[in-house]
Amino acid sequence: MPKEVVLPELAESVVEGEILRWLVNEGDALKKDQPFVEVMTDKVTVELPSPYEGVLLQKLVKEGQVVPVHAPIALIAEPGEVSAMVSDKKPAPAPSLQAQEERSIVEPGQVAEDDGASLSLFKPDNKPEQVKNPFTKAAPLASGPSAATVQAHGRVIAVPAARKLARELGLDIAQIPGSGPNGRVRVEDVKAYAEQKSRATPPVAAPSASERGAPLLGLAPVQYKTPKGYEELETRVPLRGLRRAIAQQMMASHLYTVRTLSVDEVDMTELVALRNRLKLEAEAQGVRLSYLPFIFKAVAVALKKFPALNSSLDEARQEVVLKHYVNIGMAVAAENGLIVPVVRDVERKSLLQIAREINELAEKARSGKLTPEEVSGSTFSITNIGSIGALFSFPIINVPDAAILGVHSIQKRPVVGERDEIVVRQMMYLSLSFDHRLVDGAEAARFTKEVIRLLEKPERLFLEAL
Repeated sequence: MPKEVVLPELAESVVEGEILRWLVNEGDALKKDQPFVEVMTDKVTVELPSPYEGVLLQKLVKEGQVVPVHAPIALIAEPGEVSAMVSDKKPAPAPSLQAQEERSIVEPGQVAEDDGASLSLFKPDNKPEQVKNPFTKAAPLASGPSAATVQAHGRVIAVPAARKLARELGLDIAQIPGSGPNGRVRVEDVKAYAEQKSRATPPVAAPSASERGAPLLGLAPVQYKTPKGYEELETRVPLRGLRRAIAQQMMASHLYTVRTLSVDEVDMTELVALRNRLKLEAEAQGVRLSYLPFIFKAVAVALKKFPALNSSLDEARQEVVLKHYVNIGMAVAAENGLIVPVVRDVERKSLLQIAREINELAEKARSGKLTPEEVSGSTFSITNIGSIGALFSFPIINVPDAAILGVHSIQKRPVVGERDEIVVRQMMYLSLSFDHRLVDGAEAARFTKEVIRLLEKPERLFLEAL
């Protein structure tokens, strides 16, 4: 019997995945561990290996559909199983004249559908059992006269035009009694069933989320209407893949955090000089040293002193989760959108270790080679807006983190010195977005001041205990 392939749990926090692209076609041979489908989960694209050797019999989901973890996505037959089914095929009786006439009822451009004479690859014993598709909301086929007649392989006998009409009306053709030969469903049967259903029940429910491209977080979708006369001047692109994952995450941040902004500035003059002195030594060890490793280290020290900013809110259990480890997510602008890989255990690593991981993760993010584990588990996030020249921003919290720090461009500005003289210093703005449910404004300000204290005298980073 064909084996069912389910969407695996690719990471602990992954609950669903989007089918981006099938790498093989139905009927193609598969080797064990051969990649056969691309899946997007939590901003990461992975190629799933086939758990079996055999033939891909059926794709249970379409490209672009979002399915939950452990849901079936494909059927695979073992080697030799298909040929055995073909050898067991029995000659089918010739269709009646009336059946031939009904088969010819096909609308222009439509291909006539199989009426049951062709071979079923799924049920070689020819028992009237339907192949289960978990993504079809139709009720199980009834065995009595109230339901349509089912062929040996579970397909309803129906005129193609009747199938098309049933789809357009959102009806399950398996529930429509057929009046044609051998219980075949005709167009008139679909119309009669639809009229009866409209009188007896409320309107048919809207298509499932996966069928229509699911509104974000279950909210009623906002429909855009093209201005009259501009229909030919617009291009519509499906919200799929990474862009859809980003949209979901941004909406979650907007709805499930009480986002507040705190802004301060830091004098980076001494850190700029220190980084220039250490840069060549780092390059000698094969590491490109930017300002981010220093900022990561300063943030890790400050989070230990202000743990509320290193927490999450478990709303279901009404508990605040305080984390005694520091995993910092860093926003990376990849070609297809924003990705947030995570540097783990920052508090236990040296500046060179942090710098090496930052560079490696950024490169993997831009080339689309991140694993699910590398984009999950952050406790705090940093977005380096200054790398592209931005002076100021209001970062969006990477839920379920409690806060995110935006670092901006370093610019020479005149400032008033200790003796009231005007001096030129390397200045940078820091913008801290925090969830006010977890972090008070005073604590957020003190956290930022601690980061500033460490960055303005960077030698302190080597003295602080973590």
